[in-house]
Amino acid sequence: MCNHLMHRYLTLTLIASSLTVFAEPPASAHPIQTEQIAKVATATEATNPLPSPAPTAPAPLPEDASETERLNEETALIAARAGRATAELHAEVAQLKAEKDHLTEKLALEELQRKIVDLKARREFEVEEEKLNREATLAKLEAEKLGNEYKTKQVEWLMETSRLEAEIKTLETTAQRENYADAAPSQLENPVLENGTLVISDRRISLNGLIVGSTADHVSSRLDYYNNKDPKLPIFIVIDESPGGSVMSGYRILKAMEGSRAPIYVVVKSFAASMAAAITTLAERSYAYPNAIILHHQMSSRLTFANLNVTEQKELYEESQKWWTRLAGPVAAKMGVSTEEFIKQMYANSSSGDWSEFADEAQRLKWVDHIVTSIHETALLRDPDAQKAPSAAPAVRIGSAMTEELDENGRPVMYLPRINPRDYYFLYNPDNYYRVR
Repeated sequence: MCNHLMHRYLTLTLIASSLTVFAEPPASAHPIQTEQIAKVATATEATNPLPSPAPTAPAPLPEDASETERLNEETALIAARAGRATAELHAEVAQLKAEKDHLTEKLALEELQRKIVDLKARREFEVEEEKLNREATLAKLEAEKLGNEYKTKQVEWLMETSRLEAEIKTLETTAQRENYADAAPSQLENPVLENGTLVISDRRISLNGLIVGSTADHVSSRLDYYNNKDPKLPIFIVIDESPGGSVMSGYRILKAMEGSRAPIYVVVKSFAASMAAAITTLAERSYAYPNAIILHHQMSSRLTFANLNVTEQKELYEESQKWWTRLAGPVAAKMGVSTEEFIKQMYANSSSGDWSEFADEAQRLKWVDHIVTSIHETALLRDPDAQKAPSAAPAVRIGSAMTEELDENGRPVMYLPRINPRDYYFLYNPDNYYRVR
C-alpha cells in the first residue's frame, strides 16, 4: 500500500509541476504557444473538470481587439482552471504525503514496538541464560567440591589401607622370617665328619616311591644342573623309601650318575629295594643308617604276563633275563660272586628270593659303602610346619600317572602307569599293592 501511495504522490507531483508552468503565461506569448496552452488546459479540464462560471455576454469589440480580448479571457480562464486544478493536486499531494508520513510513522512505530518486543525477549533470554549459567557454575563448583572431598577421603582411605597393609606385611614377613633358619647350606668336598656324621648340602635330590619315567627326568635333570653349577662338590641322591620300579627309568638314572663329573653320593635312610637297591649298590659312594633295609631279588615278570600266550611268555622271560644279566651282573661283580651264585644266595637267605639285609650287614656284602650314625641336612632352612597342608582328595596322586584307589575287596592298591612295551617293572611287591590295569 505504501508503494501505491508513493506512486500516486509522485504522479500528482509531476502533474502539478506541469500545470504550474502554464498557470501564468507570459503576456507576450506567441499565438501558437497560447494555442498549445489552451489545448493543455482543455485536456486538463477534460480530465479534471472545474465548475464553469455563469456565462456573460462579452461586449462587442472591434474584430482584432475582440479576438485578443477573447483569447485573453480564455487564457485567464485556463489559468484559473489550471490554478484550481493545481491547488487540488497540491491538496491531494499534501494529503498523500500526510498519509505517507502517517504510514511511515506507523511502520516506524511497529518496527520500534517489534524491536522493543525483541529487546524484551532478548533481555529475558539473557536474564534466563545468566541465571542458568549461574546455576551451572554453582552446580559445577558444588560437584568440584564434592569431588575434592571424595578425593580427600579416598586419599585418607588409601593412606589408612596402605598403613594397615604395611603392618600386615610386616607381621607376615616377620612370621615368615621366623620360618627360616639363620644358617647357610654346608657344601663340603668331604661331607663325612670325623664323628661319622654325614653332612648333606642343598645339592640334594630326593628319590622316593616308585621309579618311573618322571622320576628319571627329575633326577637326571638335577644331576645335570648341579654338574654345570659346580663339578667338584658332591651331589646327594637321598632315598627314604623306594620299592624300585621301571628298569629303563632306573637304568637312565644309573647312566646319569656314571656321566656326572661331580661325585654322586646315594644315601638310604629307610628302605631301598629292587631297582632302588641296584642304584644304591652301583653308586660311586653310598651311605646308609645302620637299620636301613636294602633288598635285592630277581626280576619278576608276573605284572606283565597277563593275557600272553606261552610263546609270548617265553619271549618275555628271555628278554627279562637279558635285563637281569645287565643289572645283576655289575651288582654280583661288586660282591665278588657270579650271577648264578648271587641267585643261589638270594634263595639261601629267603625262600621267596627276596634277600634283604640291614645296612650294617649289607655293608659286608658291599651293597652299601658306608654306615653313618647321623645325617645333618643343612639344606632344610625353612620350617616344614609352615608349609600348607595338602588338601584332602579321594585318591592320592603320586607323580602325574599313578593313583591310589580301592580294589574290589576294598583294599588300597596303586595302579601302575603304562611303561614302554620293551620295559619291565623291577620292584618289590609281595602284597600285590602295585598293579597294572
